[in-house]
Amino acid sequence: MGNKDLKVSVIVPVYNGEKYIVRCMDSIVGQTLKETEIICVDDGSSDRSPEILDEYVRRDNRVRLISQRNAGAGAARNRGLSEAKGEYLSFLDADDFFEPDMLERAYRKAKEQKAQILVFGSDQYRSDLEEFHHVDWTIRKHALPPYRPMNYRTFTENVFKVFVGWTWDKLFEREFVLKHGFKFQEQRTSNDLLFVFSALVLAERIEVEEAVLAHQRRDNPESLSHTREKSWQCFYHALTALRENLVRYGLYYELEQDFINYALHFSLWNYKTIQGEKKKELYRMLKRKWFRELGIAGRGKEYFYNKGEYEEYREIMKRQNLAEK
Repeated sequence: MGNKDLKVSVIVPVYNGEKYIVRCMDSIVGQTLKETEIICVDDGSSDRSPEILDEYVRRDNRVRLISQRNAGAGAARNRGLSEAKGEYLSFLDADDFFEPDMLERAYRKAKEQKAQILVFGSDQYRSDLEEFHHVDWTIRKHALPPYRPMNYRTFTENVFKVFVGWTWDKLFEREFVLKHGFKFQEQRTSNDLLFVFSALVLAERIEVEEAVLAHQRRDNPESLSHTREKSWQCFYHALTALRENLVRYGLYYELEQDFINYALHFSLWNYKTIQGEKKKELYRMLKRKWFRELGIAGRGKEYFYNKGEYEEYREIMKRQNLAEK
């Protein structure tokens, strides 16, 4: 198949994913859209992931396996991005999986609207319970305009909360990505936030497919989202990098209030979902430095969209130590 015929490149970063990679890969190679390439980037796995992926390479000539020394999911996605030739780009983590017609439906709708970004519905999967759980916060439908396609200026809610800052529930036009040079941060977690939100604020044509087409696994204890104690500061670096991009794009003045409100939201989420000694370190950094550096400190209650989050921030600032309630 020539490069001109490739409709979608699917990029899969893999690190010690032997337990889940078969379901992930089966969901990709079994797609009803066949004009695809599947680029798996093994990020220095020490389990059987490379051998499992080699078998897919032997069985399906659309599958490629690239191996690299362990550098993190962001670096693995960047490596796959540099090799991709498809008209659109799709990203999937090794423990998640697609509906069989995901690529066909998403690609068709993206093409119909000439979309630079297509966002589709997703849910959460618990394999220990064999249950799918509906979520309503990955696409804030009430914040979208009644017409399509759209861009961020047509949203009626915080630009950075209408969609989630991850890549696996989106298609990106490759030409658009290359034009602006979007890259993933090469850090352990929150490495796709910069890519996603930079693309969202520059895209002139965003489309939505509300049907649930992807499933995020929530019971993998080894997933990066469950081991953030090892990378508790990554969210801060993602936020500051995003702010730098907004300044470079000439958009920070326009989006400052949205950014600062999102920075508070994301800081609190990280603070509330981390445990142990790293929670104490995060508490100290937020209180002494990061709330100020992110532009949150020194602003009145009226500046914040979510008054409850503002009160949580004030409680943190009033405490003398983490043990106080």
